Amino acid sequence: MVKSPGFVLPLSSVFRPFLTSFPEKRLDMPQLAQRIGRAKPSAIMQIAEKAKQMKAEGRDIISFSIGVPNFLPGKHVYQAVADWLKKDSGQYGSNRGAPELLDAFLVHLERLGLNGYTRANCATGVGAKHILYNLAEALLDEGDTIAFPTPYWTSYVDIAEIVNAKIELLPCPAEQDYKLTPAQLDAALAKKPRMLLFNNPSNPTGMVYSREEIAALADVIAKYPDTWIIADDLYNQMVFDDVGYHNFVHVRPELKDRVIFVDSLSKSYGMPGWRVGLLAGPEVVANAITTMNSNHITSLPEVINAAAVAALAGPQDVPQEKCREFAQKRDEVLAVLDAIPGIVCPRPQGAFYVFPDVSAYFGKSHNGKQVNNDMELCAALLESKGVACVPGSAFGEPRALRISYTCPTPQLAPGMERIREFFAEMA
Repeated sequence: MVKSPGFVLPLSSVFRPFLTSFPEKRLDMPQLAQRIGRAKPSAIMQIAEKAKQMKAEGRDIISFSIGVPNFLPGKHVYQAVADWLKKDSGQYGSNRGAPELLDAFLVHLERLGLNGYTRANCATGVGAKHILYNLAEALLDEGDTIAFPTPYWTSYVDIAEIVNAKIELLPCPAEQDYKLTPAQLDAALAKKPRMLLFNNPSNPTGMVYSREEIAALADVIAKYPDTWIIADDLYNQMVFDDVGYHNFVHVRPELKDRVIFVDSLSKSYGMPGWRVGLLAGPEVVANAITTMNSNHITSLPEVINAAAVAALAGPQDVPQEKCREFAQKRDEVLAVLDAIPGIVCPRPQGAFYVFPDVSAYFGKSHNGKQVNNDMELCAALLESKGVACVPGSAFGEPRALRISYTCPTPQLAPGMERIREFFAEMA
C-alpha cells in the first residue's frame, strides 16, 4: 500500500495481476532482508503493463501512462557511439564519470545559469533514479526525515521506505496550483528534516515555479541550515511560455553548500534507455556518490559516456524542437479538459504531463458501474475506452489522474476525444 495524507491506496483488482510479488515466506530457507519487504513495484509500470497486454490481445489502446518522451536523440549521438566503438578499449571507466562527460555536464550547467562548479562537484549514475537512491543512502540514516511536496514522483516514497526514513508529506492540492508555499516550507523545515526533495518542473503535475516563487522558497531555506536540498530538476529544458527554469542557487548563491542538483538525459534528449544520471553539488556529496559508485556500478559504460557527451555538448536542436512540440500538445490536451464540466486542471508550464482533478466524478456511474475513486475511474477508462492514465493515488493525490502526452501526435486527439466521451457518459 502507498500512503498519503489521510489516505491508503489499495491496488484495484484490475491491476492486481500485474503486480510483482514475493512468494510466501518459507522457514526452511534463509530469509530476505527486511528492507526488501518495504520495496514496492512501480504503480506506473503496473498500468503500462496492463495496457501493453490489452494491446497484445488486439485491443485498440492509447497510452497516456508512462513518462517516456517517445523520440530519439539526434544523429550526432549515434555517430559518436559508432566512432567510439572503433577505438573501444574495453576498460573500466571512472567511478565519478568520464572527464569528458563531466566537462560536457559543466557546459550544460552554465547554459542553465548554474556557474562555479568543477568536476569535483559532479558525479554520474545509472539514471537519475540511481542518483536519488544513492543520495538517500549517503545522506539519510535510518529514522531520519525526508520531506517533499504532494503530488510527488512515485519513487520518492519507495526510496524513502527502502532506506527506512520517515516521510513528511507537504500537501499541495489543485487549489494552490500544486505548488509549495513559503509558509508550508517554513513549517516543514522548522522540524529539521534531514532532506527536502524538490521537483521543478514537476512530475506528475507539469507545474513550474517562477523566479519569484523560487526566491520566496529560497529565503525560507536559508533560515534552516540543517537540511539538505535535493533539486530533482531533470525537466529543466522542458519549460514553456517563457517562464524559464529557476533554481534556488540562482537567487541564493550561498545555498550551493547544500543544494544538490540532479539531472538526466532521459527526458530532454530522448535517451531513457541509455540510463545517464548526473549530479552537481557540494564536493563532499559528489565524493560520497563517487564512493558509492565504486561499490555499486564501478562506472558508466564508456560507450554510454560517448553518447552522453555528444548529447550535452553537441547540437541542441532536438530538445529545443521537442520542447516546442510538447508545448503545443499541452495546449491541445488542456483545450479538451477545460471543456469538460467539473474537471479542474491548473495550467502546467513544463515537462509533458497534465494532472487534472477529476474528483467531481467520484460517486457517478459509467455504463451502470459506480466509480468511487481514481483507481476505479482509471480502470473504467481503460476498459471502456482503451485509454491508459495513471491514478493520482500513485503520486499521493487521489483526487486526480496523470496524463502523459508523449504519445505519437496522431494518437493525441483521438485519445483526448475518448476521454471527453468517457466523462460525458458518466451520470
